[in-house]
Amino acid sequence: MSRLFAYARVSTAEQTNDNQREALKAAGYDPGHRYYEEKISGRVPALDRPVFRRMIDKMEQGDRLVVLKLDRLGRNAADILQTVEVLQEQGISVTLLDGGAGDLDSAAGRLFLTLLAAFAQFESDRISERTREGMARSGKKAGRPVGQSPAVAHVQRCRQRGFTQQETATATGLSLSTVKRHWSVAAPEVVTE
Repeated sequence: MSRLFAYARVSTAEQTNDNQREALKAAGYDPGHRYYEEKISGRVPALDRPVFRRMIDKMEQGDRLVVLKLDRLGRNAADILQTVEVLQEQGISVTLLDGGAGDLDSAAGRLFLTLLAAFAQFESDRISERTREGMARSGKKAGRPVGQSPAVAHVQRCRQRGFTQQETATATGLSLSTVKRHWSVAAPEVVTE
C-alpha cells in the first residue's frame, strides 16, 4: 500500500515551516504523522540531513514523497538530482508542488526537475556572488581572521617546537592543507607550553 510522506525545510532557527505545511494541506497532501520538517541549510546535502535521512529510512517501495518547492531538497543542482534519483531507485515517487511540476517520475516531470535544479543552482551561485561583492565593497573578509584562529596558535606552537608540517597535522588533528595555510601566519605572541 502506498503511503504519503511530506518534507519541509527552513534554513534558520528564526524561520518556521508553517507555510509549507499549510500549502501542502491546501493542495490536498496531508501526510498526518508522516510529515517531516527540519531547520538546516539547503547547502547540506539532503541525504546527510538527520531528519531527511530518518524519513527515507522509514519509506518503502511504492511510497510517495511530496515537497512544496525544489529548493527544500537543496540548493545544489547535483545534490537535488542525486537525491531524487536515489529515491526513485528505491521505488519512491517524488511529487513537487512548485510550479505545477507534479510527479517527477514522468518525462515532463524529469525535464521540469532538471530545469528547476539548474535554476536553484543559479540562484545559489548568485547569492554567493552578491555576498562576495558586498564583502568586497565593505572591505571585509568572510569568516574569522586567520590570525585569530585557535588553529593558528596550535600550528605555530608545533612549528616553534621544530615539528614538520606532517607532524603538526598529526599532533593537532588538522588536515595537512590547513597546517600549510597556517604555517607562516604571523600570529601574535605564541605562548609555548
